[in-house]
Amino acid sequence: MNKPMRRVGIAMIVMVVLLLANVTYIQVVKADSYRTDSRNQRVLLDEYSRQRGSFVSQFNGQVIADVQPTNDKFKFKRRYLNGPMYAPVTGYYSVRYGSAGLERSEDDILTGSDPRLFVRRLSDMVTGRDPRGGNVQLTINPAVQQAAYNAMMAKGYTGAVVAMNPKTGEILAMVSTPSYDPNALASHDGTDQGNAWKQFTDDPKNPMLNRAISETYPPGSTFKLVVASAELQNGATPDTPVSNAPNVLLPGTSTTLENYGGETCPGNTFEQALAHSCNVPFATFAGQLGADKLRQTAANFGIGQTDLAIPTKVAPSSLGALDSTAALYQSGIGQRDVRITPLQDCLLSATVANGGMAMKPQLIKKLLAPDLSDLEGFTPEELTGTPALSSANAEILKQMMEASEDNTKGGGKKPNVKIASKTGTAEHGNDPKNTPPHAWYTAFAPADDPQIAVAVIVESGGNRGLEATGGTVAAEIGRAAINAQLGGG
Repeated sequence: MNKPMRRVGIAMIVMVVLLLANVTYIQVVKADSYRTDSRNQRVLLDEYSRQRGSFVSQFNGQVIADVQPTNDKFKFKRRYLNGPMYAPVTGYYSVRYGSAGLERSEDDILTGSDPRLFVRRLSDMVTGRDPRGGNVQLTINPAVQQAAYNAMMAKGYTGAVVAMNPKTGEILAMVSTPSYDPNALASHDGTDQGNAWKQFTDDPKNPMLNRAISETYPPGSTFKLVVASAELQNGATPDTPVSNAPNVLLPGTSTTLENYGGETCPGNTFEQALAHSCNVPFATFAGQLGADKLRQTAANFGIGQTDLAIPTKVAPSSLGALDSTAALYQSGIGQRDVRITPLQDCLLSATVANGGMAMKPQLIKKLLAPDLSDLEGFTPEELTGTPALSSANAEILKQMMEASEDNTKGGGKKPNVKIASKTGTAEHGNDPKNTPPHAWYTAFAPADDPQIAVAVIVESGGNRGLEATGGTVAAEIGRAAINAQLGGG
């Protein structure tokens, strides 16, 4: 073979090798990224040609989201029943903007592409049956979700409500207000989708933010449950004497930390300090406990966990640096750098209600096949495996929280429902003394046989401005959720 022919042959071999390499790269290496690319119309047409599965409640099977048939190229359109109320739970599913929330995390089940549905897909191909996705059964109790949502919306509050079964971690309600309507994003009209997206994302109130799990706040005095737990584990009793002074000097500074309103604490025991939410004793407790003990107790409640998902990812809660005694004092009353999600705040009371053991929060009860047969069930799981406090001390703290509830204002109290609670009024912002505080309420009921734990945050005082407190603003929201779960309306 002459030299020119050899060169041509080598060039052809190189080209074939490069072609095979390119095909391998596209079909193997990049296959998943091309398949999931939002610009891939073939994938979209395939997804929308199948009936997407539904979200249903474990309570009476109430449908929360399903699909409707259409006459356009996308054969099915997502439909959210009472979309704004459930948006923090479901998320959205959009031709143009993809998906979020459970719509994203459970996409394989909902589209029917999960390996556990392989036999069903094969059967559909053989029989010519229309392919369908599986369904997701949620732990949500619609009565609790609606009671909490209505209570927040009735007064135009910005904030969140989370309720759960303290014994199992099942989330009974997850509300974030203001909210948005995912039906607008599910439209098959590109202009309508774009207008809705712009409206939601341009809104300064940020309705697409799931405040229940994606935002962290200073917890204020609700954090005293963590300090109280650490103090009880450290040997304190309800009768342990405390200072009733109106203020205390922060160690190493010339700054004082005050009780609410600069008032003298009405009591001089540990139990009375929690009942009246006195700051000075809890700041002092935190300083005496030290950073290690406080951080460990907080960790056993779930604070600091970075990989929590329900299965939607939850923003980590944290204590901050705790790098001085003054920082410990301020952190002991839920200020300084302490930041937690409303879900985590619910876990504070839920852990006490469950005898000191935190249970892993979960939104999904079961995964169901298209014919509603079970694919996978979820069993209760301990969050950290280590109790935040002993069962004996949890009983003591429960009684102390009952005394706190007795001193808490607000509507919604039922004489036949015994609640254990803790309120919080949290300063925030660049000028905290002149900024309306966040109002918190965390509780569980019935106190002697807990069926529900709840946490409420109303941002920036709700409708009461600088005079806002957890009791006057947030407590009635929490009690509305409790009454709905217990059948009290």
